[in-house]
Amino acid sequence: MKNISTHLLPLRVYTMSFNGQVLTRGFWLYIWKITGPRGEEYLYVGRTGDSSSPNAASPFRRIGQHLDFSDNARANSLARRLCERGMNPLDCEFEMYAIGPLFPEQDSMEKHRPFRDKVAALERALSETLRARKYNVLGVQRSRKQLDQQILGQVLSAIDQFFPPR
Repeated sequence: MKNISTHLLPLRVYTMSFNGQVLTRGFWLYIWKITGPRGEEYLYVGRTGDSSSPNAASPFRRIGQHLDFSDNARANSLARRLCERGMNPLDCEFEMYAIGPLFPEQDSMEKHRPFRDKVAALERALSETLRARKYNVLGVQRSRKQLDQQILGQVLSAIDQFFPPR
């Protein structure tokens, strides 16, 4: 049996609270608000709805994927964007705003693609809108799919109180 040290590090209590609805699978948009160690603020815009499979995870599932540091992690683009800026995600504060679900998860790739493309266009437009509102948005969304202006209007109405023009 190993000798277990009796020296304890200073312990802190951290909290996390969320509405159970963010466990719902489907097509969502989300905005991460990240505060860096020196008080700098960034936003990261993302979506659920895989490009390579008919899966549309919940926003809650994306939290762990975005901040996964394992060697085989592939869906951790938020962590990579922060590291590119010289920030250690362990030194940041995170807040997620999930919008949706916009559409339910589909049972085949054929049904999945139109919803994925629609949400990808919304993701790009939301990112561009936040940049135009003078927020510092990490990453680039490159979708060239047709934008549904009516849904974008609903998304912007939903986030206006949290991310108003500056």
